[in-house]
Amino acid sequence: MKNAKFLILFIAIALINCERDDICAATTQTTPRLIVEFYDATDTDELLNVSRITVYGEGLVTDEDGNSIEPTEESDATLLFNENANSVELPLIIDAEGVETTITTRYVIEKDTDLRIEDEDDTTNSNIDIIEISYNTEFVYVSRACGYKSNFNSLGVARITDADNWISNIEIEETTQASIENENTTHVRIYH
Repeated sequence: MKNAKFLILFIAIALINCERDDICAATTQTTPRLIVEFYDATDTDELLNVSRITVYGEGLVTDEDGNSIEPTEESDATLLFNENANSVELPLIIDAEGVETTITTRYVIEKDTDLRIEDEDDTTNSNIDIIEISYNTEFVYVSRACGYKSNFNSLGVARITDADNWISNIEIEETTQASIENENTTHVRIYH
């Protein structure tokens, strides 16, 4: 009888101390990407596809010598390549933990990529605009299985002005309050 009490006590302690497996569920919110949607500049509530859009990080597409070039095919460096789309998810760079600096990331957004790639006529060309995104990172503990995720604060987005901008305006959504914590909503609206 004494052994049975010890056995029941041992089983009870073992069950109480068991933890679930350390597997990060796919539904767990991790480091978010910047959600950008493209809208009609004349009807600001209407989503509008950008014709044959290509999106890539500035300086990420290079030739054999390491020189920056415009992409001619889909690769790991391109987020969208020669597609009709009205939104894009931009990954943001994460700085080292504890570093309190503003990070700036630049993305090239090319409209009418097919004119550059497929068209033999030198008078027709694609139109490239560059957006510059600045932000600070904040590390947030999620769980033992998932580790940390980064939230992005003090968000700023600007268009680099050139002679032929196709992007007319950029707005940060009020709901983000210049802070990105998830991918559940649009963070930035680009009007064209």
